[in-house]
Amino acid sequence: MAKWEKLIERLYRLDSSIRYDELSKILKAYGYNSNETSGGSSHVTFRKKGCNPVTIPRHSPIKKVYIELVKSVVTRETLNQEETPEE
Repeated sequence: MAKWEKLIERLYRLDSSIRYDELSKILKAYGYNSNETSGGSSHVTFRKKGCNPVTIPRHSPIKKVYIELVKSVVTRETLNQEETPEE
């Protein structure tokens, strides 16, 4: 099993050991861009045109609510990819 598949599997299991950098990698893979504030905030907002912004703290451990939020993004993106007819 590839690293990416293992990471997504951990996400779907809501693994509490998932780190910020892993969640960031997942969101960026689905086209989200990070907007880090210069004010010293511990949270980073990820944005994608046409989608709701996703804000995640940079500290550990990551709370389950944030993992669930990224999981919902992946689920939605996967469904959108399946529904899009190939050209």
